Amino acid sequence: MAQDEVQRADREALMAQFTRPEQTFPTLTQVEIERLRHFGELRRYKDGELLFETGKPGPGMFVVLAGHVAITQRDGLGHVTPVIDQGPGQFLAELGQLSGRPALVDGRAEGDVEVLLVPPDRLRALLVAEAELGERIMRALILRRVNLIQGGIGGPVLIGPSNSAGVVRLQGFLTRNGQPHHLLDPESEHDAAELIARYSPKPEDWPLVVTAGGTVLRNPSETELGRAIGMIGGAKDNRIYDVAIVGCGPAGLATAVYAASEGLSVAVVDTRAFGGQAGASARIENYLGFPTGISGQALAGRAFTQAQKFGADIMIPMSVSSLDCSRANGTFALALDCGDTLRSRAVVVASGARYRRPDIANLDKFEGRGVWYWASPVEARLCAGEEVALVGAGNSAGQAAVFLSGHAKRVLMIIRGGGLGASMSRYLIERIEATPNIELMFNTEITALEGDETALLRRIRWKSRLSDDEDFADIRNLFLFVGADPATSWLDGCGVTLDRGGFVVTGAQSEQNQGKLVAPLETSVPGVYAVGDVRSGSVKRVGGAIGEGAQVVASLHGYLGDAAKPAL
Repeated sequence: MAQDEVQRADREALMAQFTRPEQTFPTLTQVEIERLRHFGELRRYKDGELLFETGKPGPGMFVVLAGHVAITQRDGLGHVTPVIDQGPGQFLAELGQLSGRPALVDGRAEGDVEVLLVPPDRLRALLVAEAELGERIMRALILRRVNLIQGGIGGPVLIGPSNSAGVVRLQGFLTRNGQPHHLLDPESEHDAAELIARYSPKPEDWPLVVTAGGTVLRNPSETELGRAIGMIGGAKDNRIYDVAIVGCGPAGLATAVYAASEGLSVAVVDTRAFGGQAGASARIENYLGFPTGISGQALAGRAFTQAQKFGADIMIPMSVSSLDCSRANGTFALALDCGDTLRSRAVVVASGARYRRPDIANLDKFEGRGVWYWASPVEARLCAGEEVALVGAGNSAGQAAVFLSGHAKRVLMIIRGGGLGASMSRYLIERIEATPNIELMFNTEITALEGDETALLRRIRWKSRLSDDEDFADIRNLFLFVGADPATSWLDGCGVTLDRGGFVVTGAQSEQNQGKLVAPLETSVPGVYAVGDVRSGSVKRVGGAIGEGAQVVASLHGYLGDAAKPAL
């Protein structure tokens, strides 16, 4: 067989491993390439040169004009694996290149190569200006990230027992942020066992995390891991943004998409992951336009990509410790946990709520070790074929119960009240009643948690609120969906009025705004707005949060326009 035929067969074999390969790796026509030329610049690479390198910021999208580029995976353990080979008419990029994030794979020239390089800012302009072509490119970028995640291609290597608290925590963090990674269990993986022998980790060191550059971290925090793999951006060159959005849930994402698409410079900060609590929902079936339902992760992921497409700078994981509303030099100042200051002309509070912790003795001892506040595929894997317990009576609890019932042997749904009708949508109640392995326990509350010598949850105890009856079950996984408290502590001292529950008061509800003509989503501080679950009186629904995120943009335009006018 001729060498060209062998190479062609190898490329076809690599293509076959991807979902929807024709859409994932389309070939552009000459006419389409000509339309792209004014967005980029010509570059030439000699045989063996790297166009982009794992772990280093990607320069943008490459359109291959001549030659071939080999895409390979290189992990921190020294393994190099072929991914795909791309030739003339094809383009090299994935979602990370919308914002100049580090490359997840290597791209090396095979022979002399000529390409058109489109940097991130011009790539975003291309996606907006060339609607039909931009749609094809965007679909390919999304599918490539999906394939990387599904194939465990690129990203950090997690080493540790699959059921250890640290592994579950970091897998959940990476999964919710759409970050490729893969797990090696030292009991079955030779490379993992060798690394364990070298670093001799203690149980509290699980997991070891190996970055693409070979750096080894011992059970890092989400922020440490985010920094190590280049997830976290930052305020660029002391830039002053038009609007800073604190919170990347549905309300914050909606604000980011609409504000950025209308030309405002936008920064978004979130302490954990995009999507907020909605991002952990297994299936949302009552959101407009999705009759078959959509997972919270999928809905939030699409909005996250949209926000980046329009140029929003998203900083995750990053916390805001305080807000300075003195407006020195005409800007608000947000103190970030990294020590930097983010400055903006307006602020949107979309920080949502934090999971409420019921008053159960030793609860903190078992958090992340059998007690969970969300139900994702990571947690579902841990309870496959087992009995689990779930506390809660709202929509989030109902969605989680239905999702877990497809994995667990039995789901004990513990409900403090006497029914579900007052707090849960009817379609979910009907679904739960029709699911044979969900058992409803009304007028019941948990009294105690018990564990083993390794501090893992092993048993729960409960009692009836109508009698002195007590009971227990050997349960290794307990899911808590008992509401949430507003995440507003970072607003202390800035003058934003809160209600008795700690939620942000907006519009005419605020005493400071009574008698004034103010926007309904404006707080007691001009230029600071609140949307979504964090706002006093919000409806606590995904659709409502997205609607408020879109609505607030008109108020932002009005405020920023007035602020720019000279005083008379």
